[in-house]
Amino acid sequence: MPAAHITTRVDGHVLHIGVDRPEKRNAFDRGMLHALAEAYDRLATDDDLRVGVVSASGDHFSAGLDLADVGPAIAAGEPFVPAGMTDPFGIWGEPCPKPVVMAVQGVAFTLSIELALAADIIVAADDVRFRQLEVGRGIVPFGGATIRAVRNLGWGNAMRFLLTGEEFGAEEAHRIGLVQEVVPAGEQLAAATAIAETIAAQAPMGVQATLRQSRLSRDVSTDAAIADMHESLVPIMTSEDAAEGLRSFVERRDGVFQGK
Repeated sequence: MPAAHITTRVDGHVLHIGVDRPEKRNAFDRGMLHALAEAYDRLATDDDLRVGVVSASGDHFSAGLDLADVGPAIAAGEPFVPAGMTDPFGIWGEPCPKPVVMAVQGVAFTLSIELALAADIIVAADDVRFRQLEVGRGIVPFGGATIRAVRNLGWGNAMRFLLTGEEFGAEEAHRIGLVQEVVPAGEQLAAATAIAETIAAQAPMGVQATLRQSRLSRDVSTDAAIADMHESLVPIMTSEDAAEGLRSFVERRDGVFQGK
């Protein structure tokens, strides 16, 4: 397989995951998909890591899949994401149990949108160009857009870009809720990192339970979210972090949480 072109860097409790193939507009080949899943696995399983930031080098986030490499493999029945690994798309395997913040810029086509729909908070540069163009290539989105776009963005908004393959920019993406913040080009990574660092400073057990229950309510049922809340509430309320939270409140300072 070609070189992975996926980088990782730890800064405190934040794992930075970088897409680094700018000479090909960061198009994903099979090696990159595997390496991205490995990076998400690291975020999922390392207790010292509390939140991930996904970004890309160069002028563009990603032109999508390198179909010359990926297409024949998918047509032959190979898995899109390696079995048993954390799935960045949350469709072919288990999603990451920790929050992911994405920074996108320039061309952000196909799989870029699907990664964004699977992530939790998206910061976009004002020059971003989104496009879900599979229908114009004779194929169908298979990274979750047909599932999440309707649920997250509304039927008409989803159908407009899924069925036409039309390009849309930062303003429209913000209007329909695909992105949560738009910043000048070049500032998207700093803005995403600031959000991630704010999340990382909160109590990890509380953050992960909040994310898990919110996903259960959205994806499964209200009853499933309530059941998880009942099961996790006492362990969280009796944790060392909960005691630290109370101390910090009384002492009028920010809490320093250990995830215990």
